[in-house]
Formats: sequence, structure tokens, C-alpha cells
Amino acid sequence: MDRTASDEYVGVQTFMEIKDEQLVEVQLEENNLLELLLSPSNLNAAYRQVVRNGGVGGVDKMETSELLPYLTLHKDELLEKIRRGKYRPSPVRRLEIPKDNGKTRPLGIPTVVDRFVQQAISQVLIPLYEPQFSDNSFGFRPHRSAHDALHKVQEYADQGYRYCIGLDLEKFFDRVNHSKLIEVLSRTVKDGSVISLIHKYLNAGVVVSHKYAETAEGVPQGGPLSPILSNILLNELDQELERRGHPFVRYADDCLILVHSLRATERVRDSISEFIEKKLFLKVNKEKTEVGSICGKKYLGHSFY
Repeated sequence: MDRTASDEYVGVQTFMEIKDEQLVEVQLEENNLLELLLSPSNLNAAYRQVVRNGGVGGVDKMETSELLPYLTLHKDELLEKIRRGKYRPSPVRRLEIPKDNGKTRPLGIPTVVDRFVQQAISQVLIPLYEPQFSDNSFGFRPHRSAHDALHKVQEYADQGYRYCIGLDLEKFFDRVNHSKLIEVLSRTVKDGSVISLIHKYLNAGVVVSHKYAETAEGVPQGGPLSPILSNILLNELDQELERRGHPFVRYADDCLILVHSLRATERVRDSISEFIEKKLFLKVNKEKTEVGSICGKKYLGHSFY
């Protein structure tokens, strides 16, 4: 891959990172989140983050350098459309990003304006949900890293949890059930305008090779909203694991469950797979979901011994 292409992909992938600057003070007025979302301080922070992230343009090819001139002319119109529920997001632009194993990972790149709005939404959701998230969840969260996740796994191994179930959620981001996600969101977010706006982004569609396709399911990777939405849905899995008393570590859709014995691995695997498929409407890849000793297990690129 030449340097230009590589730099372009790096810009795209940074949309999925959680930055400290995203966090804003949130008064927990879930019934009136829209006004907080559209407040000048939140919008200014969203603008700065989108420009800082950079990356390639969406279906309209607008670059981040063009966002300020656009907002100077159209900000009032944009905000009025959002307030009135008339705003319609553009479909995302599908890009296939090469992976180390020779396969590709699909990203859905929103337009720069949609990134700006998504970033503003994300900034009000994160402080609402952070107190609800598990201490064993590490992906796409402020002040947490893959290194922290590995350290937690080692802690459990040192406590005698020497066997594990490595859950594989088949095409997780592509298979997120919209109705289930909206149901979970609505328990905390009581502002119907914000729920409606998020739903529009879920249903915005995708453009692949200049052809439009509907998005009846899934949360496209590549925009500022997908990390927090994925954690909101998978927090349901975290809570179920905690309710059952199973030690676990989750980094995004990579979940490792720790148990004391080999016999327990298959029982826990089957039981939690049933919960995932029947309650969250996700698909567990049974062939890639591995059970066995923690020794030699590779998780987040690291092997345990």
C-alpha cells in the first residue's frame, strides 16, 4: 500500500477512537438532551474533534477543511432541521480496509457534516452511559486501553481462573438489531428527538460502488457514533455475565469469559450463547468461539502462559 493510501486509512480509523476532549459536563436531563446536544459548547467541541480526526470524505466528497465554511453558511438551517425532526442523514460510503490476514474490514464513512452531528450526539451519550458500563469493559472508553484489558485477564488467571471461552460474535457491527438497540437506548434516553435522530443514522443506508443499499441492521464502523452504540448494546451482555457471577473481559466485541474448570467452559459457552442469540439477536460463531486453557490463549494479539 502506498503512503497516500495508508494515510487515508489511518484518518478513517481514528473516527473510532474515544478522546478525552469529547467529554462534556452533562446535567442528567434525559428528557431534554436535544438542547444539550445543540448547545454551542457541545457543537464547538464536536467541530474541533471532527477536524482533528480528519479522514476521507463521505458520499459528497466534502473534506474536513470545508466544514467551517459550510457551517458558517448553513449552521442555523442545519440546527433548525434537527430541532424540527426534518434532518436526513446521508448514506455512508463503504470502504474496504485491508487486514493483516489478507481479508478486508468494511467501514462506513459518513459525510463530514454527519460526522459533526454524530460527534455531538456521542458527546452527550458518553457521560450518560459511562456510569452504567462495567469495569470489565475496556474498548472505546476514555482512560482505558487494550493493555488494561490484558492486565485484567492476567489478574483473573492469577486468581485461579485457568480456563476461558473466547466468544466470537459473527459480523457484530453488521448484525446489530436496530429494534433491540433502540429499546436499550430508550431506557436511559427519554428525549424522543434524540432517539429519532439516532434511528435515522442507523437507517441512512450505504453506497457501495456507486449503488445505494438499505441498512436494515447493523451499525457501520467508521463514524463517531458506532463505538458508543456498540458498547451500549453489549453492556447488556456485560450485565448478564455479572449477574451470573462469571469473570470476563470485553474489548469492543472481543469478549473473554474466565472459568475454573474445563468442564465449565462448554456449559457456560452454550448458556451465554443462547442469551446472546435469543435476547440480543446477535449471532455467535460456534466454530470460532474457542474453549480451553488460558495457557497459549491469544487475546487482543497477546498470548497468555
